[in-house]
Amino acid sequence: MIRFVHTADIHFGMENYGKLDPVTGIHSRLNDFHRALSFCIDTAIEEKVDFFLFAGDAYRTAHPTQTQQKLFVQLFMRLYRAGIPVVIIVGNHDQPVSFGKAHTLDIFGQLPVDGFHVCAKPTTLRLDTNGGPVQIVGIPWPTRSSLSLATSRLQHTATEISMQVSRGVAQIIAKLASELDPDTPAVLAGHLTVSNGLFSGSEKRAIYGSDPLLTPSQLAIEPFDYVALGHLHRYQQLNPAGPIPIVYAGSVERIDFGERKEKKGFCLVSISSKGQTQHSFIETPTRPFVQIEVHLKEGLPQTEEVVAAIGAHNIDDAIVKILYHIPPGKLDAVDLKQIQRACGSAAHIAAITPIHSVLARTQRLTLPKRGADLAQLLGSYFDTKPELQERKDQLIKMGLALASQAEQSEVADT
Repeated sequence: MIRFVHTADIHFGMENYGKLDPVTGIHSRLNDFHRALSFCIDTAIEEKVDFFLFAGDAYRTAHPTQTQQKLFVQLFMRLYRAGIPVVIIVGNHDQPVSFGKAHTLDIFGQLPVDGFHVCAKPTTLRLDTNGGPVQIVGIPWPTRSSLSLATSRLQHTATEISMQVSRGVAQIIAKLASELDPDTPAVLAGHLTVSNGLFSGSEKRAIYGSDPLLTPSQLAIEPFDYVALGHLHRYQQLNPAGPIPIVYAGSVERIDFGERKEKKGFCLVSISSKGQTQHSFIETPTRPFVQIEVHLKEGLPQTEEVVAAIGAHNIDDAIVKILYHIPPGKLDAVDLKQIQRACGSAAHIAAITPIHSVLARTQRLTLPKRGADLAQLLGSYFDTKPELQERKDQLIKMGLALASQAEQSEVADT
């Protein structure tokens, strides 16, 4: 039996919604991601897995700080000391913009130690593990340079180039798959976008058509037993009816509020024999994201309503965002200092945002034709006031009476 951990999208350096730790000087969000990855590696060591598969995006950017690199390398060196081989796929966040520059994971390929296998180009690996041999086809985030597209193709539009890249990746996967031993367990590992995958959170802002897309049928091919993917932050199995699982492990920690309802973690995979693969999703310890939305009621104390809504949620050590809707035509009377005190147990307040409701536009009065008398004008006005319809005739009479009295007073004055 071959057993391994499949993880991806660690994103060290995602330091939003937090503060610096006064003792260590490390950002609280970096500590969150470090804690989640530590749990993942603890599990791999405790389970004595045969190898550890990381499917890309180690850092938030291609220029991580020295602190981020130090923490990341320290954690992966724990796997080396435990004798667990590590397979690393280079993701899009790991790739430098300029051609020829080293990517963020290059250091693992330069260390004078065995056990680290970095896939910066389409590669086939064969590992002889404690559980037996396993074949791994590694596909990094596809770029024009990694696929060596012809110069003539670079004159095409972005969409055309993306389609060319997609076809190129599919051809490479098919070719490498055909070269594998059909009797030995095989894993396809890639940092890719699958056509039926679900984006989440900040990913939704990306232009979907800009990513090279592959279909499940291009990935779930023989002799693969499992397709391990990175890039999409939500855990998902994209081939539930087929014999070959296509799995995104998702990110180990929440990136933003768009992911507040998603579980985060990694996959523990076992291949007992050819065609017999199982995986389980294991949640990591994550920072809760709590979004509180309050629709204030007219006539009630606004601050008390917001404080009551906060009390209805567990915000201990959470990152909190508060949205409160103000009734139409009313001023914002919320006391922000009281709201901040009510959030005293939270780790961080991301935002306290008022939302002003727009007053519904009243029907514009349509005047009768020129020459209409006062009774017609008053009738037209009251037609726009549904709440006065029962008293319309009475009000018109009262209006005419007042106009008559005013006219008589003017005559008496002259």
